[in-house]
Formats: sequence, structure tokens, C-alpha cells
Amino acid sequence: MKLIKTEDAVGQVLCHDMTQIIPGQFKGARFRKGHVVMPEDIPVLLSMGKENLYVWELTPGMLHENDGAERLRRLCQGPGMTASEPREGKIELTAQHEGLFLVDVERLYAVNSIEELMIATRKGGTAVRTGDKLCGMRVVPLVIDEAKLDAADRAAGGGPILQLLPWKLRRAGVITTGSEVFHGRVEDHFTPILREKLAAFGIGVTEHTVVDDGMEHLTAAIAAMREKDIDLLLCTGGMSVDPDDNTPGAIRRSGARIVTYGAPVLPGAMLLVGYYEDGLPVLGLPGCVMYAKATIFDLLLPKLAAGVPITRPEILRYGNGGLCLGCEVCRYPVCPFGK
Repeated sequence: MKLIKTEDAVGQVLCHDMTQIIPGQFKGARFRKGHVVMPEDIPVLLSMGKENLYVWELTPGMLHENDGAERLRRLCQGPGMTASEPREGKIELTAQHEGLFLVDVERLYAVNSIEELMIATRKGGTAVRTGDKLCGMRVVPLVIDEAKLDAADRAAGGGPILQLLPWKLRRAGVITTGSEVFHGRVEDHFTPILREKLAAFGIGVTEHTVVDDGMEHLTAAIAAMREKDIDLLLCTGGMSVDPDDNTPGAIRRSGARIVTYGAPVLPGAMLLVGYYEDGLPVLGLPGCVMYAKATIFDLLLPKLAAGVPITRPEILRYGNGGLCLGCEVCRYPVCPFGK
């Protein structure tokens, strides 16, 4: 720190908060620590009785906290994100549109391993809405060695650490399986639930058919549905290991490449995920999707909606956190499930 005359302080960085008192009107910090003194500030400071100021003596190679935060912003911000103005060394990013929020975790860890700077994000791989806060970043000290920001640049590598992908899929085809529904003995409660879940991601159920449990009928229905103009194929019912549950076998026979049949998630263990050669995703959904608010389908739906391919290693990682606790009041997604 150094002590200088207030009139000579333009461009200097204040070392502590400066309190202003206007009787009956205001009492509080008029200038915060880290504030860069501007020409218009000089009369105000003098009126506060500040003839001299303690300021940081910035030496070559040192950056003000706001400049350091700006360097971190450039490492993080991708398309579809809005940045706040730097304030006390901190910048926040918010979503300009709905979509899937992704975090390059390894590069994030690499940057955060550098002392005196930090980036905190919301959980990657999750859905966000317009205006949602995505991350906050800041430089810890008031001034920081520029070499640490250079190291952060190298650790982050090319491209932004964060991505916000807009929803891509628009049309879903649903095949409802079960002789009890096909013959009208039981009302189809599954499809209305799917319509509601899909609509939250901009996807409409544009094709729907009901078939009985026969293997030949299922394979024919899948083949017919694949001819429709759809982005996503969902099969409901017949997903357990009972002898007459033929949906997994029918999806295999239809030519889909099976990513997984089964997932380390409860509810949702009997999920099937596959893809056809043209890229069309196909899912076999277990009955829990119909009655449980949060299942494996809810965990995967944001990625599906954004057109991000689902992989088996990704599904296996859900085993850590994949147990729904069955809370009396469900607060998903603001809960540990899937995280």
C-alpha cells in the first residue's frame, strides 16, 4: 500500500471501504475496497474529509481483481450466456435461453487448482431455463500475479469450459405396449405423463400407436414408426424380464444398436437405450416413469432433447447418486438424485 493525495489518486485502487455519512439521508460504504478511483470521485472523497488515500501500488505483472475476473470469464463463457459487470473481483454468467448446460469438468478442475482464483458452476449435464445462473468466478485477492491467469489460460486450453446447447429434438413417436391397454381394459396413463415431460423440453408427441404384447406386432409397430417424421422413439411397457415382456427383444430385432439394457438407477433400472444407423434414439421406458416424479428418464431427457448422444459409461456413472430417496415432498431436480 501507499499513501497519496486524493487529487493524485485517479486510476488507483482503494485498499479499504470508504464510509460516507449524510445526516438523515445515508450512511454506508460509498466506495468499496478495490474501487478504481475515477475523476468524478475526487470531489466526493474530498467532501468526505479524505485528503489522502491508501491505495494499492500496482507493479508490473500484477492485475486488479476485476481484470483478473475478466480473464476467467473469457475462459468460461460460451454462446448463449450473458456476463455480469465485474464487481469486487466477481463475474457471474446467466443463461440467455433454455437448454442443456455442460461443464468440461477436467479443465474446470485444472483451472481451480491454481491458487487465488476460482470458478463455481451449477451441476453440468442438467437443464437450465432462461435467466438461470450458470456460474460465478472471482479472483480471491485484491490484486493478483498475472502469471497465475496465464497459467489458467494454459490449463483451460482451447474453447470455453462451459456450453449451453439449445433444445434440438422436436417430434417424438410413442409406442404403447400392452394387451390390457390395446383391448381397452385399462386406460393408457403412460402417454399423458410422457407428453407433459417432453413438452417441458419443447418436444411434442406427434405420433402415437398402441399394440399388444406379441413380438411380431411390436416389431411391425417399430418399423412403421421409424418411417414417420420423428426425432425420438419411445416404447412404453413390456420392459421387465417376464416371459411375455417383449419390448427389449423387439427393439433389438428392429436393428437398433443397444447402448444399455439396464441402468444403476432406482427408479429406472430396466431402462433400454439404443440408436439406429440414422441417429434416431430409441428408448424402452420402464413402468416407473409413469408413477415416479424423478427416474432415469428424467436424468437423460435434457441430453436427449439437446441431441447429445447417450453412452454406456455415462449411464454407469449415475450409480453414484442414482438412488432416489423417495422424499415425502419431491423437490427434484433440486435434490441429490442423479448428482
